Amino acid sequence: MFKGTLRNKFLLSMVSISALLTWAMLQVVRERVQMHVLDEIAQGLRNSVLTFQSFQQQRESTLERSAALLATMPPLKAVMTSQDTATIQDASGTFWKLSGSELFILSDHAGKIVALHAANGFTAPEAQTAMTRSLVNGESSDWWFGGGHLFEVFFQPIYSGAPEDKRLMGILAVGYEVDRRVAEDAGRVASSRVAFGYEGNLVVATVAASQRASLAVRLADLSANMGTREIELESAQFLAASVRLSSSRSPLVTLTVLNSLDEATAFLSSLNRWIAVVGLAGVLAGSLLVFLVSTTFTKPLARLVSGVRALEQGDFDYPLEARGNDEVSALTAAFHRMRLRLQETQRNLIDSERLATIGRMASTISHDLRHPLTAILAYSEFLSERSLTEAQRRDYYQEIRIAVNRMTDEINSLLGFSKQREALHPAWNDVEEVIDRVVRGVKVLPEFEFIEITFAHGTECVAWFDAGKLERALLNLLLNAGDAVAPDTGRIDIDCCTSDAGLDIRVSDNGPGIPSEIRDNLFQPFVSHGKEKGIGLGLTIIQKIMLDHGGEVTVESTGQRGTVFRLHFPAGESALGVVDALAT
Repeated sequence: MFKGTLRNKFLLSMVSISALLTWAMLQVVRERVQMHVLDEIAQGLRNSVLTFQSFQQQRESTLERSAALLATMPPLKAVMTSQDTATIQDASGTFWKLSGSELFILSDHAGKIVALHAANGFTAPEAQTAMTRSLVNGESSDWWFGGGHLFEVFFQPIYSGAPEDKRLMGILAVGYEVDRRVAEDAGRVASSRVAFGYEGNLVVATVAASQRASLAVRLADLSANMGTREIELESAQFLAASVRLSSSRSPLVTLTVLNSLDEATAFLSSLNRWIAVVGLAGVLAGSLLVFLVSTTFTKPLARLVSGVRALEQGDFDYPLEARGNDEVSALTAAFHRMRLRLQETQRNLIDSERLATIGRMASTISHDLRHPLTAILAYSEFLSERSLTEAQRRDYYQEIRIAVNRMTDEINSLLGFSKQREALHPAWNDVEEVIDRVVRGVKVLPEFEFIEITFAHGTECVAWFDAGKLERALLNLLLNAGDAVAPDTGRIDIDCCTSDAGLDIRVSDNGPGIPSEIRDNLFQPFVSHGKEKGIGLGLTIIQKIMLDHGGEVTVESTGQRGTVFRLHFPAGESALGVVDALAT
């Protein structure tokens, strides 16, 4: 039995108990962490598969809509009516480029291929064999493999006349290759390494080049058994899971997702070292705490103060523990409950604001699309008249197409806020033609029917610009001006002039002017005043269009006599610089 003072015996007992408890606790923590890490890897693998499946469903939905849109295009139907293979093959090149796909096929109503365009070595016999198999299966999409390339192919029937008439002219097949780029995108979506297989054979993978041969050998077994298992690729351990991508029994197309176990092993080794260091530090700290019993009373209060400071910095997850039944513990528990309620209130406010923003955005989209829809309805009613000449019918068809393009452009403009820059298609265009289309589109709306709109120009107004984007900008300006002026006495004047500095377009109205409270932030998103519909994106879209052209939009004057907006397109080297930049 140890002989010594009571103080030394107490210290030795405390050190021994502290060391034993610390060692036992750290062992439990170590085992639990190891189990948790392995469970997290397995769960992460399952989540990666689910995430990719969701991404794949969205991607397939988008591709199906693209194929459906191509199948309804009148020019494509006109090409199919020729029934001449050489003619269809030559003319279909334009539609292939429009689809943006790697594989574009047209067949007659019996499934015989009459046009084939492929960005790689996919041959006509391979395509005909795959087409015949797909038509037998009766699926709207299928997987084709040929020449070492894997495609996901979507089919759309081409009908003569309305689809409900069921007069089948042919079949459109659009294919998108699953290549290295697609595999890398899938890997980023799943946050894992991925591999695509066809009938148990490796097509493309994102694993290291030295590991692909081993993966190709094991892929057939992984494809046959869709469960989760551990595999070894060139001395590297992975947890792998496979999922079937093809809907029919044949062919078998699989996606294999792999998560590295070596990283987890390295983490656990590091964790063991840290547990030993932390355990030793805990024993030493426990010995010191014996001499500092007073800290037992002050430590909970200091912890609570740290929690308050963390909350002041916006950290709602700072750990707090209320131990005991004293006043400090009660205060800690009350503060924790208050923090939870505050966090919940803040989350509800954010959700409410998000829903409100979505509602306002939906209101703006419906408001902006209403105008071209009205034009489409009006010209459609004109077309129903039997006394029209062929020239008038062509004009009305053109107006309807312009309105449809305008709706598409408006949707692309809204989506453009999530991109760095929308692609422009500049050309040497005449401004007068664009303004004429915009004025006719505005005048057809009932609420703007009696507003006087004039256009004047001293010289020929031509410049480098994207006609569709300029039409969008002018339409927004005219709609804003039409909302601002009085319905019975309203007047909108459009003026165009050229100079050495470039091209200037001015839109002026006799409205009450821009309110002073929004003048400084006029071109910021969601700035609006006095409108029941819309959330203030029109001028923001105009500014983006002008900046993309290298120009600018400014308010030259505003007041009780009206407002003047100026659109400026640079000339000479400035304009050519914009075009060169877009080309590159």
